[in-house]
Parts: sequence; C-alpha cells; structure tokens
Amino acid sequence: MARRYYELNISGLVRHLPIMPISDELAIAGFVILGDCELVSAVAPDLAAKLPPCDLLMTAETKGIPLVAEMARNLGHERYVVARKSVKLYMEDPISVEVVSITTAHPQTLYLDRKDVERIRGRRVAIVDDVISTGESLNAMVELVKLAGGEVACQAAILAEGDAIDRPDIIYLEPLPLIPLAPGEAALL
Repeated sequence: MARRYYELNISGLVRHLPIMPISDELAIAGFVILGDCELVSAVAPDLAAKLPPCDLLMTAETKGIPLVAEMARNLGHERYVVARKSVKLYMEDPISVEVVSITTAHPQTLYLDRKDVERIRGRRVAIVDDVISTGESLNAMVELVKLAGGEVACQAAILAEGDAIDRPDIIYLEPLPLIPLAPGEAALL
C-alpha cells in the first residue's frame, strides 16, 4: 500500500493518487479511471469541449474506454474506435503497430479490425487517452489512424505527465508531475 499520495484537483473533484516508483530515481502518481464513474462523468464534457471538430474518437485498450464512451455520448457520436491489445476472434484482416509505454514492462502491439479501419478512412479522428507521458501510446495510435487512411484531428488526455506537459500538440485538462525520489526512497514507498 502506498505511503505517499499526490492530491489531484480536476473538474471540481479531488482524488488522492498513490505515489508509485517506476525506477530508483523516479515515481509517478497512479491515476486509474476504471470504476470511477464520478470522475469520468466530470472530466468527459470538459475534455470534449476542448477538442477541435472531429468525426470519430479513438483510444487504446483499456483505461481510455470509459472516457471515450462518455465523450462520444457528450459529442453526439454514435460510435468510437478502440485499438485492441490482442487479436480477437471476430477481427478480420487487422492492422497493427507495436508500442512500448512507461506503464507497461514489455512491448505491446495495438490492433484495429478491418471494420474500424473502414470507419476511420477519410475521417478526422481525435485520439484520446487517460494520461499522456512519453507519448509512445499516442504515437502508435497516430500511426494506426494514418495506416487506416484517417486524419488525426488532435491528441488529447485527461492528464499530461512529465515532458508531455510542455508539448504544444496535445490537449489536456491538468498536468501530473513526475516525482523525483531521494536515494533509497523507492524502497520506502
């Protein structure tokens, strides 16, 4: 159990995020929207209001799904697209891109079903995630949109972390700092 927390104030809500080491020198504040209906309902309209015109929302499995579902509802979109982390039996002729993210230990592959490729082709797509940190997951989704023949309208997230805070090409609601650790502090968290 975490011994330290980061207080996040967002869209009128307060959340206490556990500080979790990702190396001996650095920690992140763990932000998980899964199961937090109040948070998703609060941030979705705020983030949707910041988007430029788009035809479709896209996210990667898993944490972005409740967010884009609520954002799509707020925007009056009938559908959204999810880049899957594995090929499912129902997927026909999927396209794929490999990604390495700060929150995953090993490279992953993101897949789009042919039906989603057809939905994206010729459309303006807003790529949405819960947190943007290194941007690797976003880059993979950008590549998938381009492979599918779509246009990236924007890249957006609830939070931007670390260097992503200063990126002019992303839209986000609040910054989330990376937390430097003193020598030996990681073992205490």
